[in-house]
Amino acid sequence: MQSLIFALEAVLPIILMVVLGYFIKRIGLVKQSDAKILNKLVFRVFLPAMLFLNVYSIKTVSGINCGYILYAVAAAITIFLITLPIIMTVTSKKERRGALLQSSFRSNYALIGIPLAESLFGAEGAAVATLLSAAIIPVFNTLAVIALSIFNPNSQKISVKKIVLDVIKNPLIISIFVGVVALGVRALFVKFGVSFRLTDIQPVYKVLSYLSSVATPLALLVLGIQFEFSAVSELKKEICFGVLIRTVAVPILGLGIAYIFFNDHFNGAHFATFVAVFATPVAVSSVPMVQEMDGDVALAGQLVIWTTVASALTVFLASFILKSVGVF
Repeated sequence: MQSLIFALEAVLPIILMVVLGYFIKRIGLVKQSDAKILNKLVFRVFLPAMLFLNVYSIKTVSGINCGYILYAVAAAITIFLITLPIIMTVTSKKERRGALLQSSFRSNYALIGIPLAESLFGAEGAAVATLLSAAIIPVFNTLAVIALSIFNPNSQKISVKKIVLDVIKNPLIISIFVGVVALGVRALFVKFGVSFRLTDIQPVYKVLSYLSSVATPLALLVLGIQFEFSAVSELKKEICFGVLIRTVAVPILGLGIAYIFFNDHFNGAHFATFVAVFATPVAVSSVPMVQEMDGDVALAGQLVIWTTVASALTVFLASFILKSVGVF
């Protein structure tokens, strides 16, 4: 019961923020056309600030067990490759394929991952999840750019050069790279006894904190503004596929393979992190990225909402089963 309560507490704020956004639109405070501008701000300003601070908040990178990081990254890439040809048979519309492909591998790790891992396995779970974020979030974003570039409806042929440029120019990937560089500089300062830190520049750090704190709430409000119940019937097949693959197939594969083949190599904290990677809903940040790269924004938004609803049960079942077999 405790796992179910936590799962509900993790996803209910997301759902309520989306409902609030929908209500704001319905009473006429904002128009649906305003969502495009707001999404650009989220994608180019607020989310980059949040991801930079997420990376910079990692306390230390020494003594890392790289095994669980390699597993999570390899699993995400494998899921991407397996799902890619399947997506081609699910929908014939190119602009929907990229959004649908994202639902397979891109979890809401940046928002739910670390708090979920901490709830499941305490401070050790939070530490392990924080370290993984520096690797898995760039992988998610790189794969997302590749997926949306391959299925960009405005591109007649696949250009490897363009995909590479899209990855390099992506604001989320740039912010993570800058965060890793800042983390490296901080490690050098520690090594040579330099006391200066980014937090010492309080005006700059506060501005980054303000921008970061806006990212998730605004992204969820915009998602509600864009949501239309009328789109559900038209996108029913794609929504059902995305929800099933994100909340059923991926958790079974990601957690099942880790337990069957690598149980001796991973501890409870690692499995708490795997629940955060494989059992959480589609990332909220996938919606503004889909908009930026000419994908189907309506489908991307629907997938975030319905996988969020379904993930409450998925997180509960994953936690319950892992506890039953003695992992937690």
